[in-house]
Amino acid sequence: MNVTELLAEAHGRLPDLVQAAVEDLSKEQLSRPPAEGANTVAWLVWHLTRVQDSHLAELTGEEQVYLTGDWAPRFGLKPDPGDTGYGYTAEQVQAVRPESAQTLVDYYQAVHERTASYLAGVEPAELDKVVDPAWDPPVTLGVRLISVLNDDTQHVGQAAYARGLLV
Repeated sequence: MNVTELLAEAHGRLPDLVQAAVEDLSKEQLSRPPAEGANTVAWLVWHLTRVQDSHLAELTGEEQVYLTGDWAPRFGLKPDPGDTGYGYTAEQVQAVRPESAQTLVDYYQAVHERTASYLAGVEPAELDKVVDPAWDPPVTLGVRLISVLNDDTQHVGQAAYARGLLV
């Protein structure tokens, strides 16, 4: 297995984790923080998907999935390409109101499909290409893909934990 196959394998585990984190939760449960000021399951899954979507759009040069359909309104939000949830207040977290758990799953699946397609075409040598020179050290493609994976696994784990506190 080469490194890009390994990345694809790791990213390929996320859809089932997202599904398990939100499965059978009501709209009210999705939007209920497990403690005052805490992130909701809905926000955690929306945020991890938004981050992946925005970073993959930068890498592919394509428009974000979030902006290509009716995704934002299905979360009670406006379609802002810069809105990924970073720095949200508790009030802003509460404003993320998906229509249903399936809305979260469907949006994640659409983003995941783009990610999987992209990863299928990445050659191992491309992982050393600098994709963001603004950082010190500059961010390579490999580092960016690992960063997205790390963010997603942390947030889906938090969502699963929050789910356990609610049910």
